[in-house]
Amino acid sequence: MKHLAFLTLFAVPLLAQNGPSPLTINAAKFDTLQAAFNTVPETGGIVLIPPGNYEIDKPLVVKTAETRIVGSGTATHIINRNESGEPAFVLQPANVKENPKARLWRVQVADLRISGNPKSGDGIYANYIEEIYLEGVSIDHNGGNGIHLVDCYEDPRIADCILTYNADCGLRIHGCHDIVVNANHFEENQDALHCADAFNLCMNGNNLDDHLRHGIVIENTYGSVVSGNMIEECNGTAIILDRDCYGITLSANVIAHHLEGGIDLRDAWGCTVSANTFTIAHKFSVRVSGDSGRDTISANNFCNTWIGDKDKRPAEGKTPMQIDEGTGVLLEAGAKNVVINGNSFSGLSSPAVWSTGECRSLIITDNMITDCGRKSGDQPWIDVKATGPSSIKDNIEDRGEGK
Repeated sequence: MKHLAFLTLFAVPLLAQNGPSPLTINAAKFDTLQAAFNTVPETGGIVLIPPGNYEIDKPLVVKTAETRIVGSGTATHIINRNESGEPAFVLQPANVKENPKARLWRVQVADLRISGNPKSGDGIYANYIEEIYLEGVSIDHNGGNGIHLVDCYEDPRIADCILTYNADCGLRIHGCHDIVVNANHFEENQDALHCADAFNLCMNGNNLDDHLRHGIVIENTYGSVVSGNMIEECNGTAIILDRDCYGITLSANVIAHHLEGGIDLRDAWGCTVSANTFTIAHKFSVRVSGDSGRDTISANNFCNTWIGDKDKRPAEGKTPMQIDEGTGVLLEAGAKNVVINGNSFSGLSSPAVWSTGECRSLIITDNMITDCGRKSGDQPWIDVKATGPSSIKDNIEDRGEGK
């Protein structure tokens, strides 16, 4: 274990109400980080890692509950040299193979950097950790996911981390509930976040930029909120709800500059899309598939790059990312019981709302539509095929200059 430099660290001993006190361990006193982790007793403790570059070729394993691993900011740098797809950190019960019901409670990692290589695995892989807390961790250039949570069922929290340039997801979540993902940065991963077979995701105040595929992918999850996030420049789609999602609110996000689309309700029921701003979405801003319904799309702004006297971006450019664009709501054949109300549509290449076939029971009312259909010719600005009881009325279409 090589230390470039380190600070003398002091800590007040932790107190335990029952049994022996957890330990405070200075990793500088051990030959390896793993040796320091192995010293943590079953009652838990804190491991303090001073500044330095720590090169590893196999995972660092944390197998005790009530344990906190703390670095000295990004000056504490764990470098994963493994080239067989193994993670940098593995957090899981020691006896999980013998006892599938084994769990660890309250394992925390904070204030350090983890980097890998194209052939390494996840930055942090956590399995069966209840109330896991990851804070202020910088995780980059790993061959797998930045953070991978598997069946960390109770109350996982990911806050103030930066997850960048990982070959798979910045954060992959499976089988968790009551999840908080708050105030993180995601940059140029494959996807920023993938959350599957979970519920009660609370994802707020994050910044997502430049993803190679999608921003947020949520599958087989319910009762969740995604709000107040900045999601920019995905080569795919900003937010996808798929595989039996229901009861999810997507609100107050800025969704800007996506080559595919803004929000794709692929298999989403009873969901709300409200108060979002969509700009420069190339194929659709919101798509409701034939496998979705009972959704509300309300009080959103769908726009292009118009700034009052001109478009900020040109109509043509060398790449799609360079040009002006704006799209509205696409209803695919079979979508049903959809409310589209009180939105503003302006400067769009597409109609405000259009369908690919028959949809059932639509309410499309009280929307403001300005300067739309720039690239759709004579197609109506609201061009849907509605069957069943529907109401399409009281929409204002400004067909002047729209400026």
